[in-house]
Amino acid sequence: MPGGRLSQQERQQIALGLGDGLAYAEIARRLDRPTSTVTREVMRNGGPASYRADLAHRATEQRAHRRRRAAPRGAEAFPQPHGRDAEAVKAYEEVFTTVIMASGTPRMMARVMACLYLTDSGSLTASELVQRLQVSPASVSKAIAFLESQGLVRRERDERRRERYVVDDDIWYQATISSAQALVQVVETARQGVGVLGPGTPAAVRLENVARFLDFINESTTRAAEQAREILHTKPETATDGPDDPDAGHG
Repeated sequence: MPGGRLSQQERQQIALGLGDGLAYAEIARRLDRPTSTVTREVMRNGGPASYRADLAHRATEQRAHRRRRAAPRGAEAFPQPHGRDAEAVKAYEEVFTTVIMASGTPRMMARVMACLYLTDSGSLTASELVQRLQVSPASVSKAIAFLESQGLVRRERDERRRERYVVDDDIWYQATISSAQALVQVVETARQGVGVLGPGTPAAVRLENVARFLDFINESTTRAAEQAREILHTKPETATDGPDDPDAGHG
């Protein structure tokens, strides 16, 4: 499998693949490259709708030139436990960050979120985030405030009374429920507009359709989140009558 930077010809093939509606995995297969390489390339250069091979190639050359001149402190990969390949983890963290950014999360917030998710503990202090990301404490504080407001991070105190920022299996459930609840106000406001504009008028019908659509999405999302939480968070040990159970087979 080839390594190193993408060539301009490979970038042109990526652009053609995107134009044909191919998935990242299929484009990567045709290039004999990891899917993560293609994903990172596209997300760093405008996303699937705006990717252009010539601009991407030029931007990559400029980034490489800046890195050579600046030699940032955080350029080296952070040491990893469990025998993991530190460079591979660092590359994956960049991919994960760009995907989070593509969902609308600002870069610094996405970096903090990815950093937290890729630690085994799922929690870090502010000073640990500063050290890992090589950014200022103010940047970490601002990012945490944003993520907390979105329900994507929670705070807790450890045994040394230090504040830790935590992501766990319940974070996405809480964030999903919070997002669904935010739709309730939109639904209610849209329905208020129906009364103001007059039921049956074109504008009122439009608002009613918006309200019905979002109401359905809210209900479905909440129900799906509840079901997923119940199924995925069920502990394996709770389901158990097996051969070793002394009462098994006796009714």
